[in-house]
Amino acid sequence: MKSVILSISYLFIALPLFSQNSDSVTLRKIFNQALLKGEAYSNLEVLCRDYGKRLAGSPGAAGAVEYTKKLMLDLGVDSVWLQPCMVPHWVRGEKEIAYYISSKSEKKPLTICALGNSTGTGVQGITASLIEVRNWRELDSLGRKNIQGKIVFFNHPMDQTKISTFDAYGDAVQYRFSGPDSAASFGAVAVVIRSVSTAHDDFPHTGSLGYRDSTRKIPACALSTMAADELSSQLKQDPGTKFYFRQTCEMLPDVLSYNVIAELRGADHRDEYITVGGHIDAWETGNGAHDDGAGAVQSIEVLRIFKQLNMHPSHTIRAVMFMNEENGTRGAKQYAAQAKLKNEKHLFAIESDAGGFSPIGFGFDAPKEVREKIQSWKPLFTPYSIYDFEHGGDGADVGYLKNTGAVLSGLSPSPNRYFDYHHAASDTFDKVNRRELELGAAAMAALIYLVDKYGL
Repeated sequence: MKSVILSISYLFIALPLFSQNSDSVTLRKIFNQALLKGEAYSNLEVLCRDYGKRLAGSPGAAGAVEYTKKLMLDLGVDSVWLQPCMVPHWVRGEKEIAYYISSKSEKKPLTICALGNSTGTGVQGITASLIEVRNWRELDSLGRKNIQGKIVFFNHPMDQTKISTFDAYGDAVQYRFSGPDSAASFGAVAVVIRSVSTAHDDFPHTGSLGYRDSTRKIPACALSTMAADELSSQLKQDPGTKFYFRQTCEMLPDVLSYNVIAELRGADHRDEYITVGGHIDAWETGNGAHDDGAGAVQSIEVLRIFKQLNMHPSHTIRAVMFMNEENGTRGAKQYAAQAKLKNEKHLFAIESDAGGFSPIGFGFDAPKEVREKIQSWKPLFTPYSIYDFEHGGDGADVGYLKNTGAVLSGLSPSPNRYFDYHHAASDTFDKVNRRELELGAAAMAALIYLVDKYGL
């Protein structure tokens, strides 16, 4: 009898170990498949080369829809379809022009780009005196009497001392998004901001701004970080310096576009969904390689890995190419709205939208008990230098699924270089490393495998 009890006890101890060993083998297969036979990098090359300028509403965005649809059809998954959504159609127009004018009428060109969704200046451009501010407190203290009729220059750099570049971004990006509206409330005629970037170079970084209906819409542009330093120095030497810029951007009527969705149907829980996604629209200043071509092709690669390894999921796994993350998130809103309309049960949703750099972990928006369960899988990932299960959040697109009850997650790549390229002309395919990109795809596939197997 004693030997039987010991045998049963041994069995209960051995089962978790056996399961962990089995999972380790599966994860090794997943990573090997990505590293030896991965297709994310070659798919990204085509996306960037042929559909680099793919802001929502553009011909490039329409081409990216058809390209990613074909990629997923070629995988032989259970279904692929387009989900319609109306998207904003903002166009940049002619190349922007800017220069400062000293009190001696000397002109010096500066590198700028229009902020996304901004109004234009008119074909003649705008010339006005400049007033430099570094934060909201300075703006408020100046008031209307000092700002009326002038161009406000928000010179708020990203804090290089912050270890998390995403924390530094969150602090600085508020001046890009809300600066034009706030300056307009004091009578400013335009806004120029320091690019929200960790790099010190001559590439200006665009990105969306937010207008309120109650405030006059004024044009806004971003200076490269080098140009911002030069302009700030010039203002200190010559407070009478003026600024001229011309941008012909405009917002056109909304147009029809699509999310692209592919599905591997679950064997046991067909009506419970695991979503993996990235967005296929991108600012047309560069190729959108890291933001977010990388996340799009990584999400497709997750399905390819499952197919190639003959892994039959218990739950239905969807890869979603979201449209219009950059200047409206209309695709994400539509995906979540349709999920609610159809009363779909979403178990888990993960997004890759932080660049194609080496994966170091995942962020989660989940209850404590779910986080603890996921963190118990951490030893399976440490052999692949994936260790951070504590920090970060989810993502702009999957965030709309929160009300469905889904556990939300975001892939966390190494963050140190992302904001060098983010929203700039320098975000090109040559900045992406093949091995790092494929490792990110494998990391998401591995996490999805575990969620699918053990639930949450």
